[in-house]
Amino acid sequence: MDINQHAVDIINRGEIHIVEPALGNVVKMAVEGGFLRATTTPVEADAYLIAVPTPFKGDHDPDMAYVEAAAKSIAPVLKKGALVILESTSPVGATEQMAGWLAGMRTDLTFPQQAGEQADVNIAYCPERVLPGQVMVELIKNDRVIGGMTPVCSARASALYKIFLEGECVVTNSRTAEMCKLTEK
Repeated sequence: MDINQHAVDIINRGEIHIVEPALGNVVKMAVEGGFLRATTTPVEADAYLIAVPTPFKGDHDPDMAYVEAAAKSIAPVLKKGALVILESTSPVGATEQMAGWLAGMRTDLTFPQQAGEQADVNIAYCPERVLPGQVMVELIKNDRVIGGMTPVCSARASALYKIFLEGECVVTNSRTAEMCKLTEK
């Protein structure tokens, strides 16, 4: 999902709108095989990965508006059993803040801050760790730190990344994962 209709149209043609070695072939095969369809509005899914900008405001505080907007855009289509992973570089506590926004919009579902291990929706943080020009290699090869709000959230997120990740999944909690990314950056 992307808010940029032009990017969505290009992807749905099996093309890419950015310069990234090897990505074009992967997108083309995924679209032609029926595994990828871009849209400007969220649809029901088993997992949602939020990777949006988190710029700094004038006072040097992080601007979480894009994360909030993304969370609020997926809230209407969340279902019991969904997994939401924040990948954006974010301050410590951002994953919990995002879970709060989701819980505020979906009072019919339970979230980790309310129900712990029994939550209807699992929430985790797994920061992106790629450099432009190397995304396809680094996406698969790099180790990833994965921090869920509960151990169940961590396990579900780790299981998702292990589908394609050749690097190690270092499992922790969301606050520690957020701090790891900030320290690395």
